[in-house]
Amino acid sequence: MSTLFPVIAEHSRYVQRVRRRYAAELPLLPPGLPDRSAIDALIATLLQDRPLGSALRVARHLVLERLAVLDIEQAASVNDVTLAMTHLAEVTLDRALVAARAELDAVHGAPRSADGGDLAFWVVGMGKLGARELNVSSDIDLIYVYEDDGETHGARPVSAHEYFSNVAKKLYALIGDVTDDGQVFRVDLALRPNGKSGPPVVSLGMLEEYFLVQGREWERFAWLKSRVVAPLSGLGAPGDPRTLALRDLVTPFVYRRYLDYGVFEGLRQLHGKIRSEAKARAAGRPERANDVKLSRGGIREIEFIVQLLQVVRGGQFPEIRTRSTVKALGRVAERGLMKPETAAKLAEAYVFLRRVEHRIQFLDDQQTHCLPQADTDLVWIAASLGIKPPGEGTVPRRADDGDCPYSGTGGQIACELFHQLGEVRELVATEFDALLHGAPGSNGGCTGGQCGGPKPTVDGEDFLQRLPETLAAAVRALAETPRVQGLREESRQRLAKLFYRAAQAVEAQECSLDAAVRFVDWVEPLLRRESYLAMLVERPAVQARLLRLLGLARWPMRYLMQHPGVIDELADPLLLQARFEGDAFLADLRDRERGWARGGEADEEALLDTLRRAHHAEVFRTLVRDVEGRITVEQVADDLSLLADAVLQIAITWAWARFAKAHREKPRLAVIAYGKLGGKELGYGGDLDVVFVFDDDDENASEIYGAFVRRLINWLTLRTAAGELFDIDTALRPNGNSGLLVTSLDRFEAYQTGRGSNTAWTWEHQAITRARFCAGDPALAPRCESVRRQVLTAPRDVEALKREVQAMREKVRGARPVGTHLFDVKHSEGGMMDAEFAVQYLVLAHAAAHPALQDDLGNITLLRLAEAEGLLPAGVGVAAGDAYRELRRVQHRARLNEQATALDAAAAAPLAGHRDAVRALWSAVFG
Repeated sequence: MSTLFPVIAEHSRYVQRVRRRYAAELPLLPPGLPDRSAIDALIATLLQDRPLGSALRVARHLVLERLAVLDIEQAASVNDVTLAMTHLAEVTLDRALVAARAELDAVHGAPRSADGGDLAFWVVGMGKLGARELNVSSDIDLIYVYEDDGETHGARPVSAHEYFSNVAKKLYALIGDVTDDGQVFRVDLALRPNGKSGPPVVSLGMLEEYFLVQGREWERFAWLKSRVVAPLSGLGAPGDPRTLALRDLVTPFVYRRYLDYGVFEGLRQLHGKIRSEAKARAAGRPERANDVKLSRGGIREIEFIVQLLQVVRGGQFPEIRTRSTVKALGRVAERGLMKPETAAKLAEAYVFLRRVEHRIQFLDDQQTHCLPQADTDLVWIAASLGIKPPGEGTVPRRADDGDCPYSGTGGQIACELFHQLGEVRELVATEFDALLHGAPGSNGGCTGGQCGGPKPTVDGEDFLQRLPETLAAAVRALAETPRVQGLREESRQRLAKLFYRAAQAVEAQECSLDAAVRFVDWVEPLLRRESYLAMLVERPAVQARLLRLLGLARWPMRYLMQHPGVIDELADPLLLQARFEGDAFLADLRDRERGWARGGEADEEALLDTLRRAHHAEVFRTLVRDVEGRITVEQVADDLSLLADAVLQIAITWAWARFAKAHREKPRLAVIAYGKLGGKELGYGGDLDVVFVFDDDDENASEIYGAFVRRLINWLTLRTAAGELFDIDTALRPNGNSGLLVTSLDRFEAYQTGRGSNTAWTWEHQAITRARFCAGDPALAPRCESVRRQVLTAPRDVEALKREVQAMREKVRGARPVGTHLFDVKHSEGGMMDAEFAVQYLVLAHAAAHPALQDDLGNITLLRLAEAEGLLPAGVGVAAGDAYRELRRVQHRARLNEQATALDAAAAAPLAGHRDAVRALWSAVFG
């Protein structure tokens, strides 16, 4: 650094004062970054010559002087500085609390509950203290909470409330009073329930009632960072089981178990108030325009960005919960809620602004966030941030460049400071406005062509007349229902805004009129869940995508009615480009479980709901890619099958961890998939055909795994508030519904390979042609596959096999009759099932001699392989495979549009060639 601008802590007037007055005490603080133990030891030493109040104040001065040196001269990180300040607050509060209670106990005795037990008392740190991000000249936002009503049992008994109110007063005197040594911290109690009009201390019961009845949206943002900061040990300390009651009270107030877009308006109002107050303070005082905390693009807007995303989504995604702003930016980026590059830039901006804030406050130990006016102070701040003067690697910025009024070498540094500050604040403001107010140029609050004046409601005749006639009729019918008439005015205005956007989309040919009418039908059952309506109001792009989706097929609307929370997935910009990734899905769920565990909420109910929401979201992503034509029918089936595998895997892990009879760390259990899941041809809403086997030497293994599988099936089939997952079909297990729910791998092998008197039927061997290990202990997968291959390669009487397969086909056909003049793409002659039975026969009859047929590759590939191996005439296998693909596509589209798969002659005519190809396959195989 240039000697023209030496960056030393002693430029600070505050540092100068401390060094003059407390020169003798400065060596008492050990070298290095002060931590809790060092600060506590310092106070203990100071107490030898001073009363507690003085010792606490002097300790603060010594710690701040040290931090100034470490920050300014030795490049200590913002995190190190703020954590040290937090430790200072915690230790001094703890010391003061112990002293206050000891003094009151001597007069009144300790407070007791009605049953005679001690009462806990918590000092709750809010804001930056709660987040361990305290700045160097900060006030501390505190709320005092005590456990329960009661009274003291001393010579002069008082109520617990009076006792703890007196504790609060003595705490303020020890921490907040200004004495000859200054003060420890300015104490602000304004965030307590009912603000300055509320009592200084509240009981848990009072706090709970306040949260339920009076708690406002902005208070949820304040409580997000709350943390018990004192006492540090003993009854009521963080980690104490009774302290968890306070945490369990706060968490559901801050985080709702749904996507909580209703908080946007509350934050808008709070932010508008803050900006108005900042402008009022700056009026006639231009120096206050450079407030790095409260001005546009300041620290507070970064905090709001983070807290808004956390409050909106933290109820369902606990992995993004953290009090730290920088950590939260990383977590929301990992969750895909923010672009990683945006999160990184905001984190850099936050650190830069906090460094500037600390330099400002080190100057005079004033609680200010505005850049100073003195040129020498500005140059010192800029130089201390590493901004270099001309000739040291930077291009000089002209003093007359922009609004910078400074000249000379020092002026160049000051100008660069303002330039960098301006860039950072513009970045922050742009991101904040995009999140809170939508994209620039949006119509904002304009609805139905009106800006300003009263907003139209959904039942207003003037509003309805602006809609297309068909859409207006649907909206009018909905608006006249008691459910809509009973909504709040704000909600009816939200509906009007959404329906008017739908009308605009129809006019702009961005969606069909049919899609807009379906949107009205879709909204109706959601009227009692206003958070979803709020989300669509806040995310116009999501509504636009939703309207397009509703116009492409009918089944998505039904799925969205069942699982409305998944519409949030439409906001993902990568939605159409990505594919399902099982490892990433499992990693996300493990992160979520750890998030629940950190908050003490990893109970079975939370995990069941988490699993269902995650599954519904992935199904919906696949559905959108499907109807948009971004993936094929085969890719849809692959993704849905892999998703089912992953759900089974995580369900086994979570259920076993909570299984009382678990006798080992991981279960020796395997899930063998059959049917559509086994062949990786699973469709939307398909049930899972599975068989459970275990390989465990424990003498009680059969009983243990039987109980566990029943529990696991309950995990997978139970309908919770978040919906349901799958229907589980275990009829293909050995001996069907009369057999054991879970079988040892040895018995399964003996049953399938014909060893012993109890052996599998031919139709069971047909089923095993498309079986595969899909979840459980991966060490069992080779053994399961070995059993399957033993079955496929076993010697058989091919003529007897042919008769049995044909007989089973006729039995199935008889169970699913189709009208004479209809063609069912699955069940009719020449349909998909004929192709599937033909493949099963080919595999069972020829896999021993033709190993290529042993792999579970799907019907289309196996038909091509059979032709290549000479088992089918030239062209028959390829044509049948192509036919099977087209029949699956037709079936798939029909189900998406909620249409029958049994087609009349006209609809079936285009499929005649494919039907003939399957008939040719059947003839070639069975004669």
